[in-house]
Amino acid sequence: MSKTSIIIYITIALLFLLLVTQTPNKPSNHRNRRIKIRSKFDFDPRQHNNHHEPVPFDPLVADIERKREDKEWEKHYFERSHPEVVHDSAAAGHESQPEWEDFIDAEDYVNDEEKFNVTSRLLVLFPKIDVAPDDGYVSEHELTEWNWKQSEKEVMHRTKREMDVHDKNHDGFVSFAEYEPPSWVRNSDQNSFGHDMGWWKEEHFNASDADGDGLLNITEFNEFQHPADSKNPKLLQWLCKEEVRERDSDKDGKVNFQEFFHGLFDLVRNYDEEGHNSSHQSDNLMEAPAKKLFNELDKDGDGFLSDVELLPIIGKLHPSERYYAKQQADYILSQADTDKDGRLSLTEMIENPYVFYSAIFSDEDDDYDIHDEFR
Repeated sequence: MSKTSIIIYITIALLFLLLVTQTPNKPSNHRNRRIKIRSKFDFDPRQHNNHHEPVPFDPLVADIERKREDKEWEKHYFERSHPEVVHDSAAAGHESQPEWEDFIDAEDYVNDEEKFNVTSRLLVLFPKIDVAPDDGYVSEHELTEWNWKQSEKEVMHRTKREMDVHDKNHDGFVSFAEYEPPSWVRNSDQNSFGHDMGWWKEEHFNASDADGDGLLNITEFNEFQHPADSKNPKLLQWLCKEEVRERDSDKDGKVNFQEFFHGLFDLVRNYDEEGHNSSHQSDNLMEAPAKKLFNELDKDGDGFLSDVELLPIIGKLHPSERYYAKQQADYILSQADTDKDGRLSLTEMIENPYVFYSAIFSDEDDDYDIHDEFR
């Protein structure tokens, strides 16, 4: 940071800490909230196709969530490997909470009542986000890059855990013979996602094998799990083929205008126009722009879209983690940018902690107005 930025940052931080520590008769949970990590984990990836959960803003909170999720994961695979074990049905529905050892890395921010000091954490995180440039403000770009970095860490953690399960000979690679599709794929019928389409099948596996050696290393396996974030041309082409296979209702191997209009076009619009709700627009109003885009994609002018012709929009049909990171940044700005200058000051972040730490609010605190409790 420049000398001026450092002075401003330290002054604001000291003044705020002085204010919150000297104000009398304020309840202890004014700045601290009891930790209750809410599980967002689902063993059925189909749930993630229609809804993308935001990644925790704070790496400490993310680490606590991952530790809890790992325990659920181990329990899931133990039950799958030992179905003969009888479980208490009441206990099965109980949502476990993190144990004290899960908070070791965060102990400087957790008091004796297991409450998390969000103000102290924001004071630490602000200069780590404000880096490009370090001007005393957090921009949309800086927030997006921060969220994206947290997201990449989250995704790779899950990929490594999955790879541990499928890498039967522990050589650091997964062959198709070793790979076992998720149980929801094996149990699905012909019309459900993942079965009628080629997801989790050999064609999907081979497309993910960028170097063509018949094995997936950790990078290739990660892209196998998350093809939307891949730069692998084979995998992107496979995604296009899957879109044609799914949308091709008359099974002629191509996508005509009606098949494009009722499905694919809405996905493109939702990507281009954040917050857009296609149900509010009539088909008559949307047909012209849909036809325009269709004609632009239809390079050979045959009135159909092939898998190759879908390639320019595949990133909009399958948004990347960076797209969601930007969405999360835009939401944070919309909620915490009090003076509407398109960026966040340290003061604005501290005065709107619920935007960054909603995952750690416990049910017992829900009676409070979270907009007022931290002011």
